[in-house]
Amino acid sequence: MASNPLTPERVFGSPALSGPVARGVEVSPDGLFVSYLAPEPANQFKLDLWIAPAAGGEARLLVSGEAVEPSGQSLNEAEKSRRERMRLATVSGVVSYDWDEQGARVLVPAGGELYIADVRTGELVRLKTGGPGATDAKLSPMGRYASYVRDQNLYVIDLEDPQERALTTEGRGSISYGLAEFVAQEEMGRYTGYWWAPGDDAIAYTRVDEGRVGIVPRLDIGAEGVQVVSQRYPRAGTANAQVRLYVQPMSEGGLPVPVDLGADTDIYLARVHWSANGRDLYVERQSRDQKRLDLLRVDPASGQSKVILSEVRSPWVMLGHDFRSLQDGGFLWASERSGAKQLYLYRGDGTLVRPVTSGDAPVTRGAMGGGVEAPGLVGVDEEKCVLYFLASRETPIERQLYSVSYRAPSEPVAVTQGHGWWTAAMPKSATVFVGYYSDPGTPPQTAVYRNDGQRLRWVEQNTLNPSHPYAPFADRYPPPEFGTLKSPNGQDLHYVLQKPTRFDPARRYPVIVRVYGGPGAQWVARAWQDVRDKLFLEAGFLVFWLDNRGTTNRDSAFEGAIAGRLGSVEVDDQIAGLEWLRALPFVRPDKIGVYGWSYGGYMVLRMLTDPRARLAAGAAGAPVTDWHLYDTHYTERYMGEPATNAAAYDASAVLPRLGALSGRLLLLHGMADDNVPLTNSIAVMAALQARGTSFDLMLYPGERHGILGEARQVQLWRTLLGFFERELGGNVGQ
Repeated sequence: MASNPLTPERVFGSPALSGPVARGVEVSPDGLFVSYLAPEPANQFKLDLWIAPAAGGEARLLVSGEAVEPSGQSLNEAEKSRRERMRLATVSGVVSYDWDEQGARVLVPAGGELYIADVRTGELVRLKTGGPGATDAKLSPMGRYASYVRDQNLYVIDLEDPQERALTTEGRGSISYGLAEFVAQEEMGRYTGYWWAPGDDAIAYTRVDEGRVGIVPRLDIGAEGVQVVSQRYPRAGTANAQVRLYVQPMSEGGLPVPVDLGADTDIYLARVHWSANGRDLYVERQSRDQKRLDLLRVDPASGQSKVILSEVRSPWVMLGHDFRSLQDGGFLWASERSGAKQLYLYRGDGTLVRPVTSGDAPVTRGAMGGGVEAPGLVGVDEEKCVLYFLASRETPIERQLYSVSYRAPSEPVAVTQGHGWWTAAMPKSATVFVGYYSDPGTPPQTAVYRNDGQRLRWVEQNTLNPSHPYAPFADRYPPPEFGTLKSPNGQDLHYVLQKPTRFDPARRYPVIVRVYGGPGAQWVARAWQDVRDKLFLEAGFLVFWLDNRGTTNRDSAFEGAIAGRLGSVEVDDQIAGLEWLRALPFVRPDKIGVYGWSYGGYMVLRMLTDPRARLAAGAAGAPVTDWHLYDTHYTERYMGEPATNAAAYDASAVLPRLGALSGRLLLLHGMADDNVPLTNSIAVMAALQARGTSFDLMLYPGERHGILGEARQVQLWRTLLGFFERELGGNVGQ
């Protein structure tokens, strides 16, 4: 056992405690190289772009993050918001990049500028963009153009004659072109507003008009002063942005073609795809109530569209990233019509050919790993008519990559192995894949594999050997314990329990329940565990996670249990977990606390105000406190509109329950939060003060929905540790 305890300074210091974790790994389109982002040795939050031969050989630095985005450089508001939505706000330097189809060049957007890196020579050239502030930059598929959005308009640069060309010029005020609107980025997983045709001969783009979206004044309170930001934020039940779609031919003199999205303008433009041959455009259109998803086939030359496929389902139709156009004109599609997400083969006219996968275990909706959000449908080998997908077919807490024929009925075959958690990404050829793997005893590892699972090379082996950053602490904590307990309606709920350093089963320990609990997330998995939890273990707490009903990677009924009643069945299941904990002989039943952020903060407040929970303390970070205040797409999916489901909104609110608050509350919030605005917490502060109820408070000037920076993270966790040690005890079990 290490002689020195783990501290917040070490957890958030450099090198990263989990070791060198590669992010954004891609195989070049020609299959010759593998590229990836890696942190600088002295700064785990500054990323460099590296490149290496795919078949093996020494890696080399291609682009230095500090060179293209120096420390302290400020970003424009659009780029800040986009990184926040993409969960990239904690890092800087090279945070994204884009290959050309020939595998010769890489486009690197950084610090509002654009750079082209020659893969073979290493030469780095800055493009002249007409001004700083470029965001959402891409290379066209054939590599002729660089494209980007600046000042609410869409631009391209012809790399053969590097002159900037504005494709749109009317973006100003409430109008923008080529940018994904707020709810698309935050709730729909669509981070772009334009799409290149395969042959570089056309580009589809959005026109977003936020003129009808309500302006919510938001105080952006920082150390330098206070700024009132007039944020267009579509609260539940209010108007959304109006989104139109155009196709711009790249031929000289070509005029934009408006796409017919239907008579109803109160819809969501969910996804846009080009067919493999570029002759058709496919659009996924979701109804405002999210109970219908239409697939439109569009003629790019005329803009005329036809609905060729519709998914209609209650309580909602979830969006995904699993549409794949095939060279023969057909396409692959995902649906939950069977009760769990599965894959289906269609002809180009929308006629179903056959189901490809089946069963109770869903194909993964969205897989996070190494900074990559991979779809469940990972890749398609069209020569062999084989597709590759991620799923948890044996147990929800493990995940593997599988292959299956989409032409002939067959059982999926596992490509990967191990009792852990895999994420994978494939190039278009699907001959190889980038695999990310971890388990409770193996920190995240990244390698390039053949599509049969044979490893070609390591990208980051990250072996937990004596020189690994985590090695001094590896023996301090017992291994995490996984299991299931029953929900009130008899369903299996998966949990993970972690025990503190020097655990003695003859003693009793306080418990920290870590909670998120909201839809679209899963936290219990046989993966490398969050090293921040070790700080609680070091302080003498047990740490407990439970995935309640409403969380993902289960069937539709499990996730749909929360429909129309947020803050109900999730809390019921967490209380079942509390009762299970209290029955353990080594738990202090009167010393249990709870900590969560965002939806987890909401859960903390719901649990602290539920008499059944009997909690001693809770820390609520950036909590939603009234669903009227949250955005349309997320809230209405689960709750409907306030005008038609007012009782559900009232029942889910926090403020009317504060009279039943038990235990001590610590409230935390960023003072420039544009996702869950600070007004949510201010309402709780005012209500508690009006009742004469004491509580603890920690506000973060200038910080948004996440608290960024090593020093602030250290302060945040020292605040949490001090709060729970004071309210629950710790360090030594009783």
